[in-house]
Amino acid sequence: MQALKKVLVSFAMAASIAAVSSSAMAAPKGEEAVREAIENTLSGIATAQAAVKGGDLSTASKDILEAAQASKEFRFELTERQRQKATDVLKAARKSLDAGDTAAASEGLDKALAAFKEMKAKYDLSH
Repeated sequence: MQALKKVLVSFAMAASIAAVSSSAMAAPKGEEAVREAIENTLSGIATAQAAVKGGDLSTASKDILEAAQASKEFRFELTERQRQKATDVLKAARKSLDAGDTAAASEGLDKALAAFKEMKAKYDLSH
């Protein structure tokens, strides 16, 4: 009976350790959301740039808005201030576009794209 107790206790401990370690070793769910947010931001900016070049200003404005919204989900402590500044650049580009100044909008989109690519590179290095 003593041997059976020891075997059962050992089995229970091994099972609990296995359960805890497998969930600890799994990839965090938040990382996928952050990675998706930066990808959506970059693709939104690229789509907006193409729309500006094509002359479709209303679509470009919507794309900039969607990119700015997606950027809010990109939460990475090391680039948080840079993200805020780049999002402000996106908003300024959208205002320029709505005012009809496509040159300023295009320049703002270029700056925002470069900033978000830099942030993505920093994120990729640490993950």
